[in-house]
Amino acid sequence: MNTSDFKILLVDDEPDIIEFLSYNLKKEGYQVFTALTGEEGIDVARKETPHLILLDVMMPGIDGIEVCKELRGIPGMDAVIIAFLTARSEDYSHIAGFEAGADDYISKPIKPRVLLSRIKALLRRSNAGTESTSVDVGKLRIDRESYLVHKEGEEINLPRKEFELLSLLASKPGKVFAREEILNKVWGDDVVVGDRTIDVHIRKLREKLGEEFIRTVKGVGYKFEF
Repeated sequence: MNTSDFKILLVDDEPDIIEFLSYNLKKEGYQVFTALTGEEGIDVARKETPHLILLDVMMPGIDGIEVCKELRGIPGMDAVIIAFLTARSEDYSHIAGFEAGADDYISKPIKPRVLLSRIKALLRRSNAGTESTSVDVGKLRIDRESYLVHKEGEEINLPRKEFELLSLLASKPGKVFAREEILNKVWGDDVVVGDRTIDVHIRKLREKLGEEFIRTVKGVGYKFEF
């Protein structure tokens, strides 16, 4: 796909940042939509269904964490990439963001070339060739084309990163995936995330699917069992 095929939504309460980001993204050929509040961002996302949303954390009214949670509850938004654009570096902020369904964090200020590289990496991984067939593993059916999971006939919607993590583990039941391998294959080695990122996503998967599928191998990583 060309850059012109991708829609990017920018949500930030600072007009200068919106202008800076919008200028650099449009120069690369992306379709760019903007919003100055969380409420407006949700409305634009509903209307346009962007491929990627860059979302500020600290905003008046509805903050970025709440916006992310609401977006993930909208049908059709499960596969949208949501990356927080923030100057905050506290661990709790990152954890809260990932629990809300975020895919990545991008720290500001950021140089245009670095920003464009990160965005291209996110879009490239999200559109990497995935198998279009459904895979049945025990009580689960994982549809890699529609990004849907069914457990005994019940449909379970997962945010993109949770789905990709589950899909990776379930691709080789019984295999122990080391943390480093999971980070590289799900988040990419060019994305910096904290050590607790995997743990947060594993906990969310267990809450939605049940405790029986993903086993912790202490000191190594995780494996899928059924």
